[in-house]
Amino acid sequence: MNESKKSKQNTLFAGTLAKGLRVLRAFDETHTELSLGDIAQLTGLDKSAVQRMANTLHIEGMLDKDPVTRRYRPSHAWLQMAYAYYWSDPLIARAMPKLIDLSQRLGETVNLAELSGQNIIYAARLPCTRTIFAASVPGRMVPALNTSAGQVILASFPPEERAQAVRDWGLHSHTPRTTMDRAEIACQIDAASRAGYAITHNQMILNEVGIACAICGPDGRAYAAVHCSVSSHHWSVERIRAEILPWLQDTANSISPQLRPHYD
Repeated sequence: MNESKKSKQNTLFAGTLAKGLRVLRAFDETHTELSLGDIAQLTGLDKSAVQRMANTLHIEGMLDKDPVTRRYRPSHAWLQMAYAYYWSDPLIARAMPKLIDLSQRLGETVNLAELSGQNIIYAARLPCTRTIFAASVPGRMVPALNTSAGQVILASFPPEERAQAVRDWGLHSHTPRTTMDRAEIACQIDAASRAGYAITHNQMILNEVGIACAICGPDGRAYAAVHCSVSSHHWSVERIRAEILPWLQDTANSISPQLRPHYD
């Protein structure tokens, strides 16, 4: 929905602020430094509006500006906002000691994955010594349908909601072997519903196996999951089920979701 439609439906909608947020959202892992022209192209805003927004965000400390290239990049203020978010999310504080214990037991990468719209966002990440930088930074967002965490969370939803998600939610091919067949994804989610866990292969990175167990609320519905990723070169599915799955299940079951109001 565009800004004009939003403003007509909601008299409290601030269009100028929304444009400023569009400028901030133009920055991601593939767009770390941007010129005014780059921002205009990515946001669809005209260059004069982008110039005003970017200059204001620079003055307010949200964007740094290179004095030579005149390109913008996120400032330390983004880290301050992330810090505030971590203090505002009780699930992360509750889960972190248990995730640390799990990571030390397994010696593998462990994540706290939360549902964010149609995506999974990695809210907390505990990397192992083999983890690449991209897989160690919190905040990465990936399509829920393509991840073990997203599939096991969706497996806790009522059948009609699950079917709607499989039909309408976005997909993105991260590797040549990412599953894009929605019928196959539906079968995987059904299997996760029966088994109580989900396993995916080669979805985000080739030769990566993801396994996840849902963190369920009092009604049995999940919005988060404990996720572990391992290399298929070192771990077979049988070994994963024998050596990782029991610890993953114990950790997920021990994290109470009742601290999150929207779980109730």
